[in-house]
Amino acid sequence: MTKKVHIHIKGKVQGVWYRKSTKIKADELGVKGTVRNLPDGSVEVYASGEPLKIDILIDWVRQGPKFAVVESVTVNATKIPQQFSDFQIIR
Repeated sequence: MTKKVHIHIKGKVQGVWYRKSTKIKADELGVKGTVRNLPDGSVEVYASGEPLKIDILIDWVRQGPKFAVVESVTVNATKIPQQFSDFQIIR
């Protein structure tokens, strides 16, 4: 079974290697999807994978990399329109 989620992260999450660190963690877990910065200073993640691996990624994004200051994380189950072959940073 595959779990698919949309994650929205607010706080000091741009300019602190958040996207790169999220990609490294997702690759380590075998999770597929995307991460990107949004114009309002937040970060958006679409993730697809084994439920346990997705839960581990969600726990990780609540902290983020060393210099991040995460203020809030919203997680919603979603129907991701496309199939991902890996985890990518969208620039």
